Amino acid sequence: MSVSEQAVIIPDEPVKLDKPVNSRRWLMLATVLLATFMSALDVNIVNVAVPSIESNLRANFAEIQLVTAGYTLAYAVFLTTGGRLGDQFGRKRIFMIGIVGFTLASALCGIAPNITLLIIFRVLQGALGALMVPQVIAIIQITFSPAERGIALGFYSSMIGLATMMGQLIGGVLIAWNILGLDWRTIFLVNVPIGIIATLASIPLVSESRVPGAHKLDLKGVVLLSLALFLLVFPLTEGSETGWPLWTYLSVGLSLIFFVIFGRYEQRLSSRGGFPLVSFSLFRSRSFMAGIFTNSLNLGLYAPVLLTLAFYLQSSLRFSPLQSGLVVTVMGLSFMVTSGFSPKITKLLGNKTLRVATIIITLGYLATLLATQLLVPKDGIWSLLVALFIIGIGAGVLFAPLMNRALEEIESDVVGLASGVYSTAQQVANALGVAVIGSVFASALGSENNYAHAFVISLLVVTIVSLGMWLSVTFFPRKSMNTPISVHLTE
Repeated sequence: MSVSEQAVIIPDEPVKLDKPVNSRRWLMLATVLLATFMSALDVNIVNVAVPSIESNLRANFAEIQLVTAGYTLAYAVFLTTGGRLGDQFGRKRIFMIGIVGFTLASALCGIAPNITLLIIFRVLQGALGALMVPQVIAIIQITFSPAERGIALGFYSSMIGLATMMGQLIGGVLIAWNILGLDWRTIFLVNVPIGIIATLASIPLVSESRVPGAHKLDLKGVVLLSLALFLLVFPLTEGSETGWPLWTYLSVGLSLIFFVIFGRYEQRLSSRGGFPLVSFSLFRSRSFMAGIFTNSLNLGLYAPVLLTLAFYLQSSLRFSPLQSGLVVTVMGLSFMVTSGFSPKITKLLGNKTLRVATIIITLGYLATLLATQLLVPKDGIWSLLVALFIIGIGAGVLFAPLMNRALEEIESDVVGLASGVYSTAQQVANALGVAVIGSVFASALGSENNYAHAFVISLLVVTIVSLGMWLSVTFFPRKSMNTPISVHLTE
């Protein structure tokens, strides 16, 4: 596979490709998006099964936490390594290893006889998901021209929206049906047929791509980065539930030391002509850094809003878990639908797209804040639904064009690494957002357990911080819609 650098003009009229559109590429996209769906689904589907798992396996609260946190932690720790492995050893190869392994790990979760093995299999599932997901973004970047990439990323974000929207709903239905008496186990076993279909379809449809001559993995870099990420993410995911004991602060401080050690080691390796795990040239890209910061802010606020909203609806307004899940579904629905139209919206708004999207998100949070004043009695629920719908619209408009802008300057030989770093930052932001906003929520809750007051205070903080997204998108290099953009296309 040869890669050439071309200047691409983005005109007002639709771009005419030099060669006819190959329908096989779109079938390939549908195939790899099944992997995206499985990974995103597994983040959300488990929450609804927690009571059943706790009862069936006689697990305590700490063990149940590890069922959910183990997946997230392993996923966050290995995303960057997974992206680099794809660049070095072949994106198709690592994708296939990831999806086969993820499917097998899902089956093992579904037949786990005790809580200890379930936790181990969940960690394995997260690590294999981290091999699989960065390759999806890299394959999209390598396979599709800039004219098509926005459409492909729109489908990618729609699939994430669908998984987010349907996760708890699918989980609730599967448990309610209790197929063959399997109870909670079906939420993991549902991945098996999806994974088999995606695996078989990937063999003929996904093409191989890799960095020529790069075959030695930076194992020391992998260990240092994984340790640094573990020391950072683990206390963030567990700290709020344990009351932030001293070890959580020590762990975060130690993680910063390991990040410094990792950075210095990688720079020395690069100066000696080696092949570092992380190429620091990535961070010289203004677009990439602006994209990471904006995406981290967006998703670092989104995750704690979902968490605190669930507490508010169920503990203050006495909504059932199903009613609460249906309320949140409104946000996922608007995100999914808007993501599908993001290429057309981007063409309409041009350079204003990211700014408009961040403003819509902030207005959505503000509307949610105001809507909480109308929710007693429940007749005011429609105002909340409208507010959440607005947040989903803004997030849907933002997701695909933001990723496109973030990766537009990235060389093809590090695109897998870049997608891994981008996704890792997102996972760290999720954990940090839940930790910080969750602490604000807990502090405002007080001894009287005033969930309405706590939700209002935490949402006020979220609304103010969300203004930072509008500021961060101003750091993207200014480009006219008719300015040539340097990109790398697969011939």
